[in-house]
Amino acid sequence: MRGHMPRLTALAVPVYAELLSGVVASVIGTLWVAGLGGAAVAAVTLAGTVENLLLGLVLVVASGTSVRLSHALGAGDRAEADRTARAAWRLCAAGSLAIAVPGFLLRDRLAGAFLDGEAAAHAAEYFTVAFPAFALFFGQRVADELFKGAGDTRTPMRVALLSNALLLVLDPLLILGAGPVPALGVPGAALALTLSRAVALAVTLRLRGRGRVPQQTGGDGGVWAAAARIVRAGTPFGLDFTARMAVGTAQLGLVAGFGVAAVAGYGVGYRMLLVVTMAFYALRQAAAIEAARLTGAGETGALRTLHRDTGRLAALLGAGAVVLSATLAVPLTAQFTDDPAVAAQSVGFLRMAALYLLPYALVVALGGIHQAAGAGRPLVLSVLLGLGVQLAASAGLSGPLGVSGVWLGPAVGAVLQLALLSLLVGRLAAPAAEAPTAGTPRGCSSTVAPGGRIGSTAVTPGRVLPNGAVRMTRRSDGRT
Repeated sequence: MRGHMPRLTALAVPVYAELLSGVVASVIGTLWVAGLGGAAVAAVTLAGTVENLLLGLVLVVASGTSVRLSHALGAGDRAEADRTARAAWRLCAAGSLAIAVPGFLLRDRLAGAFLDGEAAAHAAEYFTVAFPAFALFFGQRVADELFKGAGDTRTPMRVALLSNALLLVLDPLLILGAGPVPALGVPGAALALTLSRAVALAVTLRLRGRGRVPQQTGGDGGVWAAAARIVRAGTPFGLDFTARMAVGTAQLGLVAGFGVAAVAGYGVGYRMLLVVTMAFYALRQAAAIEAARLTGAGETGALRTLHRDTGRLAALLGAGAVVLSATLAVPLTAQFTDDPAVAAQSVGFLRMAALYLLPYALVVALGGIHQAAGAGRPLVLSVLLGLGVQLAASAGLSGPLGVSGVWLGPAVGAVLQLALLSLLVGRLAAPAAEAPTAGTPRGCSSTVAPGGRIGSTAVTPGRVLPNGAVRMTRRSDGRT
């Protein structure tokens, strides 16, 4: 059987370019805001943190949409693909209202809960613009995932490049002002982001009529059932992201106990690591799209080679990240800071990260396959347990090892997550693995376990599982 590496690469490279462009635009935007003072930076930082938390909810719909759409198109079920598209937009509308309205009404309280004085006032001003425009953020994510679910990751990449290029122009113009355009300060940063997203969404919707991207056509039959399938398929993705964000915030709190230089060094090193870790998440999206398509097409046996090829690519990316982190820590850090204390902390963090990047790459990338193929629950469980151990290890090791112990915690957590993922998902295949392995007869499906172990069972098409996968069952008469 032909390997999946060419397909994975073709899907993942545009996703990586899309993600990286967003990181670059965010960093440059922060530099413009930095000129307004510490209170402005604190306000925008809080706004970014709140959006990242809300992104966990958005990912439930967005990721579930791409998985369910890819599954439907793989099965050749155009009607289900159309229902998925309609359901995604309804979930987007409902979710946008549920978040934007209370967020706008409670913006002052939200800002005051984390900041005070001038910083809280700036944050409230930012939220005044950002919450009403939340539907643009939500809508763009859903529109992107409709393209990705149809196997097109290039269009979202091009739209993201357009949007972020526009943001690079609008940020200094609206934050600092120029000519007839007044300086709007922090609200200008929110307005620049809103305008760039509005343009991106308009372009994306204009392009939806091309290729295989489903339209909102047909009646309402089965739409809410399709919406439920989207939520079930996307929930593991959202929980995974939210859990990682929460532990990351707690990790930062531990680092803060070692002083400002440690926090600053951690911030510098973390931003540099985003360049490589975004590649892991790009591969994850590609693997999830391909796994859902293969599952929908009934080519579950091909999941074994997909698992193998994804693991190889993830290991290659992880090893490359380890080499870069270990060998280039000093010269890369020198590009961001000339403070010796901050530089020392950043270099220390990057070198400790070399212990964590390889298992982390494998966990992230292979997780996309397991989530899309129906093993989302054990994956989330392994992530939650691993992250819990990570946080405990960081706290425990910080006593004897100082801040280096905090940075060692993610390595412990990543190794444990990888081991738990293999164990928990492997158990799902254990009963099937007891079946004869001399060959998989016609009409059989395969269950994939980490490490590429496959168990086969004779099947007939059956019902949809809560996680969006299709359960196949043997008939009592032995026929398929």
